Amino acid sequence: MKKTLVALAVLAAGSAQAGIEIYNENKVTVNLKGDIEVVYKKGFEDGAETKQEIQDADFGFDVRYAINDDLQFGAYWEFDGSADNGLSGNAVKAGNTYVGVYSQAAGSLIVGRLDSMLDDAGIGSDYQFGLNSFFSNGSPFGADESIRYDIDKGNFYGGIAYKQDKNGNAGLGTDGYMVDAKAGFRVADFDFTGFFGQADFKGDNLALIPDSMNDGDKETLYAIEGRWAGVENLNLELGYYNMKMDPKAGDSVTAQTFGFAADYTMNQWIFAAGVSQVNLSDDNYVDTSATSQVNNDKETNWFVNAGYKVAPSATVYAEVGGSNGYSETDTTNNYYTQNGVGFAIGAKAEF
Repeated sequence: MKKTLVALAVLAAGSAQAGIEIYNENKVTVNLKGDIEVVYKKGFEDGAETKQEIQDADFGFDVRYAINDDLQFGAYWEFDGSADNGLSGNAVKAGNTYVGVYSQAAGSLIVGRLDSMLDDAGIGSDYQFGLNSFFSNGSPFGADESIRYDIDKGNFYGGIAYKQDKNGNAGLGTDGYMVDAKAGFRVADFDFTGFFGQADFKGDNLALIPDSMNDGDKETLYAIEGRWAGVENLNLELGYYNMKMDPKAGDSVTAQTFGFAADYTMNQWIFAAGVSQVNLSDDNYVDTSATSQVNNDKETNWFVNAGYKVAPSATVYAEVGGSNGYSETDTTNNYYTQNGVGFAIGAKAEF
């Protein structure tokens, strides 16, 4: 199961941002964007220790030039200060970096180092232990060689993205590639979103990426999410995710994840909770790297939290999360579990 969830994370990466306008003259605008999050956390994994983590420390410049009343050309350059959790001499690096064209009527097309469509997946107002944080924090980097198209027409929205891995740093292999897409529809108090992703792992550089897949493996994911906001200050969310792993050698494995989450806002406070369960298609799943064996086929996770908005885009929070976990035996017969309760106390801000 661990291999399955890590593989799912290969298809997702990124962050959400707002912006502060710092220049607007002669049809040129420059927005400063960024986020920061510091957390004191103990995970629910066996043997987890309580430690401080810098999970976000990013800022970037979004530059746009107005070609006409509808069309803009732009570039974005981001600095990621949370790489390696701020512990190495090379902690600060370039984050998402791309150029693009933007149109209210026709949508946006961006090319460069950027996030996949599955960056937008995930339900729940969790900070550390739920499906939302799993998708948004699943991968420590975006893909260098990517192209993405988005469009939002109010009731309907969608997009598609493609990436390759000739540079050998996205975990797909020299000849590997991934395509993913989303489509959504808003009506009344409902918002429905569907996702699809497919990845082929090919090439001789896969061994350079920890926990990557093997040459010739394939992954397919589809998901559907539903949100309802028909009661004031209350949001309800449901999600279903189906991941199929097709290794070049051995049987395919399917992981199905079901999730439910809710949040309620009361003045400056936001209270949220959620639960999810992953079901594997096979007991005693042996991963394709043949280094470990998972001894049960279900994992249930949950979270409860409270956040207080100290400013419109700044929140301090506390969260408790847990898992009934999986058990895993490696080739030396060491036994591991992910079965316990963790907690997190943190602060985050976006601009």
